Amino acid sequence: MISAQTWSDAQQLWDFQQMHHEPQPCSVAVGLGSHDLGVADATVDLYRRGMFPLIVFTGATSRTTRDRMPRGEAEHYRERALELGVPASAILVEPNARNTGENINFSRELLAGRGIDVSSVLLVSKPYEERRAYATARRLWPEVEIVSASAPMTLSEYIDSIKDPRLVLDMLVGAQQRLLIYPEQGFMIRQEVPDSVTAAYERLCSEGFTSRLVPTH
Repeated sequence: MISAQTWSDAQQLWDFQQMHHEPQPCSVAVGLGSHDLGVADATVDLYRRGMFPLIVFTGATSRTTRDRMPRGEAEHYRERALELGVPASAILVEPNARNTGENINFSRELLAGRGIDVSSVLLVSKPYEERRAYATARRLWPEVEIVSASAPMTLSEYIDSIKDPRLVLDMLVGAQQRLLIYPEQGFMIRQEVPDSVTAAYERLCSEGFTSRLVPTH
């Protein structure tokens, strides 16, 4: 049973991770691979709205996705987009990235290798990783404008779609930890984190939502 305090803390992290950027036309979209096909759906929706002419889906597999996406996250995203009517000519696949930094670097290299000029990127992620994705892209791809986007969902709607509350809370905590420790390691830009968000994160850690934390020693 998850307590009311735990839900409140999770909501704090969820709200903080949302960047609330208004989608705008960009040179390209980069859909970040994950366990969640909703990222592909959100990317397709933005494509239909004319926000970009080209999509890069990026991602290999991880311990979370190797069973449900055996052909690789980016390839499953591509298949989903094709099913939803996006032409194959509008999709590039980057199949090797295994973390957010590689998602950004490998997508940038793929586009440069194709001679595609990029001045702005609509970065599509899971709702609770918007800020982490943005901070990483700003650090690794500073010369382009970054606009963050995700499926417009509440925390409860997202949990209903994933059907695994524990996984979602673990992922929320993991995303928040990276915002706190990765700037010092050069993986993302530093952002101001309100004390209330840090306190919520620490309470969730103490409650055991720690399976997606990275070692710090």
